[in-house]
Amino acid sequence: MKLFFRSLNAVGGLLVLALVLITFAAVLARYLLGTPIQWTEEMSGILMIWIVFIGAIGCEIEKSHLHIDVVTNLLNRRAQRALEALVAAGSVGLLGAMAWLGYALAEKAALKKTPILKVSWFWLDIAVTVGAFGVVCVILVRLVRGLREPSTDLQN
Repeated sequence: MKLFFRSLNAVGGLLVLALVLITFAAVLARYLLGTPIQWTEEMSGILMIWIVFIGAIGCEIEKSHLHIDVVTNLLNRRAQRALEALVAAGSVGLLGAMAWLGYALAEKAALKKTPILKVSWFWLDIAVTVGAFGVVCVILVRLVRGLREPSTDLQN
């Protein structure tokens, strides 16, 4: 899992770096050279979509997603684990539906192209499926490990 986490962070970092460089080049070209680079806004949008959904997987691995634990802290350990399992099951169901619908959308939009780069919308929409499926996998691994070991850290 450590190798996967590092690889995911590397991909996310490269995408963010690409976004920063493209944005920097766009600003320089527009304001210093007076000649905007036409494709930068479109590419920035594509990169942002992928950054969000790859980042969601990384956040799930690190347990960095927002959660409110006011009620959870009032429960005993057994009830906390039951609530965690219930939330995990709900998340898997919701994210599973999101992945399914994201794929259906990607499939239907495959022939549609972006105006400047002519990239198929499939590659934008499939990010939803990749992100949702990745988070589901992390949740399921955590659940399986949690059944064996109550204290589970996916980064190890």
